[in-house]
Amino acid sequence: MRIVYVDIDSLRPDHLGCYGYHRATSPTIDALAARGTRCTQYYTTDAPCLPSRTALFSGRFGIQTGVIGHGGTAADPFIQGPSRGFRSALAQNAWVMALRRAGYRTATVSTFGERHSAFHWYAGFQDVFNHGTGGGERADEVLPYVLRWLDQWARHENWFLHVNFWDPHTPYRTPLEYGEPFAQDPPPAWLTDEILEAHRASYGPHSAREPGGFGGERLAQRLPRMVDEIQSLDDWKRWIDGYDTGIRYMDDHLGRIMQALADHGVLDDTLVIVSADHGENQGELNVYGDHQTADFVTCRVPLVVAGPGIRQGAVDHGLHYHLDLAPTVCALVGAQPVPEWSGASFAEALRQGQDCGRSHLVISQGAWSCQRAVRFGPWLLVRTYDPGLKAFPPLMLFHVEDDPHETRNLAEERPQVVQQGLALLEEWLSTQMRLSPSGVDPMWTVLREGGPFHTRGMLARYCDRLRATGRGHHAERLLATGGRGW
Repeated sequence: MRIVYVDIDSLRPDHLGCYGYHRATSPTIDALAARGTRCTQYYTTDAPCLPSRTALFSGRFGIQTGVIGHGGTAADPFIQGPSRGFRSALAQNAWVMALRRAGYRTATVSTFGERHSAFHWYAGFQDVFNHGTGGGERADEVLPYVLRWLDQWARHENWFLHVNFWDPHTPYRTPLEYGEPFAQDPPPAWLTDEILEAHRASYGPHSAREPGGFGGERLAQRLPRMVDEIQSLDDWKRWIDGYDTGIRYMDDHLGRIMQALADHGVLDDTLVIVSADHGENQGELNVYGDHQTADFVTCRVPLVVAGPGIRQGAVDHGLHYHLDLAPTVCALVGAQPVPEWSGASFAEALRQGQDCGRSHLVISQGAWSCQRAVRFGPWLLVRTYDPGLKAFPPLMLFHVEDDPHETRNLAEERPQVVQQGLALLEEWLSTQMRLSPSGVDPMWTVLREGGPFHTRGMLARYCDRLRATGRGHHAERLLATGGRGW
């Protein structure tokens, strides 16, 4: 079987038509969903980019690999030590290597490994196409590499092609000549003047007052689809238009890949998988255009699977980790999974509609904040160890079925649910530490090294920004609490 895995950076599912979005952002993905299966509760185990892709391609949680951040010790895998042979266990057990052993030609069109110095991630790939632009490339720059590879290999049997698009990731850079496809469409209705006013009075990197980072950025001067500050709902619309236009631009180019498969006569025989490394907070928890949390919005990602043997027009509501995809694809194509993987196949959910979902999930963030969260029933419980200069309390509880944008923290109102979630988290931690090859929880490594990488050393500078913008009381509290606010 042929496999195309389309890996779209920063794509949240609820901005796709097949997931109910009101804007026409994704006709190609919607068509794939119509002839395949769409998963609604599919989560990255470890956010954001580097931890997520390491977990997916290694088949193991970040607490097992050691990779939960973007810098410092926890951005690199644990050293294997004396048991390392001529080839490392991580390389031998990688998802792509399992496909290689099953006779697959493997290729990636992606700058990810170089962008994050994640050279372990290349394990198993035979053909590596790196544009050298570190994630700044647009879909029109990615597409030629994909089409050239398909011209050579499409008609062959048994290949795996990974294609990485970055267009929904900030900064929004779709060419201006592409136009404004959503100029007449309203943005999502959940953000109100009242919520925006509260966000502007609050603080945090990539918050409404600092959507470009820590404040003072002049994004709009060089990137007309961006705004420097979200002062009004008109600014909010401009911001969301930039994100959604990036999605549509990417989707158009994905359509050209599907057409190329059809032109080669292999589309119906190809397993097409569309997903993302993480979602994107677009105002949720006062984070705009970034992925800084272990929450419903950053960690829930789309998954659309279409191809031979996959149910058509189906929806799977089971709880799945993204690292469940490796054993699932192996089951679909007859490859052998790796016993050391943390994932569990849900192939029968895709083929027969069986309920293969988990009872609960634990998801993590270690680059912009230090958080672990539990997704169970209708609930999401987020435990924050270091908020990363954001206004997060130690515990947040959201009823995400009723409140998917996380506007109401119910932790104080529902203490029994909080205790249930904490018990599930503790059980997961105990299990993972028993299985750990190192006996080290990398979350504590991040905390010992100064907290989340992207906010490390930024306290004084950001407090200056807060004072300069009339929010000095937040600066004093952050300084008094070492940046935590509590």
